[in-house]
Amino acid sequence: MECKKAENLNRCNCSYPGCSRKGACCDCLRYHLAMRELPACCFPADAEATYDRSFEHFAGLVNGGAV
Repeated sequence: MECKKAENLNRCNCSYPGCSRKGACCDCLRYHLAMRELPACCFPADAEATYDRSFEHFAGLVNGGAV
């Protein structure tokens, strides 16, 4: 399957400078899931900016109605 990195970059909200996986969704998912995290695209902008991508942070956002 061909990577649509250029197209994905239009939707990628990752704000981490120098991220080598930006726009490469399959690599990003693999990396974050291995770390018990979700990628930036699962979080609203203010939560993404904290760089806390943990499952627990996401669950708290869901419980609080932010996601």
